[in-house]
Amino acid sequence: MSVDAGDTAWILMSAALVMLMTPGLGLFYGGLSRKKNLISTVMMCMVAIPVVSVVWMLWGYTLAFGSTISGLIGGLDWIGLANVGGEPIEIAPTIPHSTFMLFQLMFAIITPALIAGAVAERMKFSAYILFLILWSTLVYSPIAHWVWGGGWLGALGALDFAGGTVVHISSGVSALVAAMMIGRRIGLGNGSSEPSNPIYAVLGAGLLWFGWFGFNGGSALASNGLASHAFMVTHLAASAAALSWMLAAWATRGKPGSVGLISGAIAGLVAITPAAGFVSPGSALLIGAVAGVLCYWAVNLRARLGVDDALDVWGVHGVGGTWGAIATGIFTDLSINPAGANGLLMGNPTQLLIQLIGVAITWIYAATVTFLIIKLIDAVIGVRVSQREEMAGLDISQHGEYLY
Repeated sequence: MSVDAGDTAWILMSAALVMLMTPGLGLFYGGLSRKKNLISTVMMCMVAIPVVSVVWMLWGYTLAFGSTISGLIGGLDWIGLANVGGEPIEIAPTIPHSTFMLFQLMFAIITPALIAGAVAERMKFSAYILFLILWSTLVYSPIAHWVWGGGWLGALGALDFAGGTVVHISSGVSALVAAMMIGRRIGLGNGSSEPSNPIYAVLGAGLLWFGWFGFNGGSALASNGLASHAFMVTHLAASAAALSWMLAAWATRGKPGSVGLISGAIAGLVAITPAAGFVSPGSALLIGAVAGVLCYWAVNLRARLGVDDALDVWGVHGVGGTWGAIATGIFTDLSINPAGANGLLMGNPTQLLIQLIGVAITWIYAATVTFLIIKLIDAVIGVRVSQREEMAGLDISQHGEYLY
């Protein structure tokens, strides 16, 4: 093992790209929220950067990537980033350990930040900070260890190139549970709930799309042909999904909207994430096209069921991540990546079964632990703002600031 300058430069750049996704998420969510809650929504995303960074440094990283304890959780080898320095480790043999840690930190930041979209406009900021600490410790780090850190799912053969299970299913399912527990926003459906600024949302989606090249391309952990392949199929899937969502909405609502276009792009990016290093360009296009229509259907189903997942985290990330993980088991091709496997279409139905096990376990674990976390926080400090604070808007009631 020796440090390669090109690999190190690419992974450091990828870490920076993924870090930019969290402010991009803030703009995306903020632009879709109501005017009186735009600052609050952006703040919920941005505060994840410092909070999760401290958690990751102190204990999150070692729980995710320390030497495995029965395949369930990492040991305390690197608590407080002890011995995390310039030498490579086995999982990333050509980059400094500190570079790998930083790249993984950016994933750990954006994952719980995604959940903010489900509880926007009614969750206490103090409760949300406590949620970030507990969720990143009790949900994100264990699942990351199971899949990437030497845990039991990785040993079983589950494939997740850049986080379909670890990032998107975990956050999407947790978002649904949190939204159901916190309840619907006051007056939802009785007054205007139009997005505060669709242009902010479009800009945020553009930054997410841009950052996703580091998210998926960087997950090759080297500057090589696999990184280029992941970069390519990421863009193709996002493009296909943007078009399929827009066309589905156009067919059912009579007009193509900007929010549908960008929501479709995000759905495609989510769906290709677990498969980016394992599937062909043609498969990526199909994965994205299905994701756009499937996630559009899921968003409409959620609305009909009356669940107030404010910014459709479950419909896009939960459903998109689930489809992407399953699609990986269908389309993965060993000729793309010798470290992967063949999938159903290449004569290996066992891989699909393994992917389904990973999906089911992640759904159950994330939902259960999120339920317990919300219950605990509600018992200690309460999770929801008062009716008066909610009616006034969280920008002024939680942060003392106005945008409009």
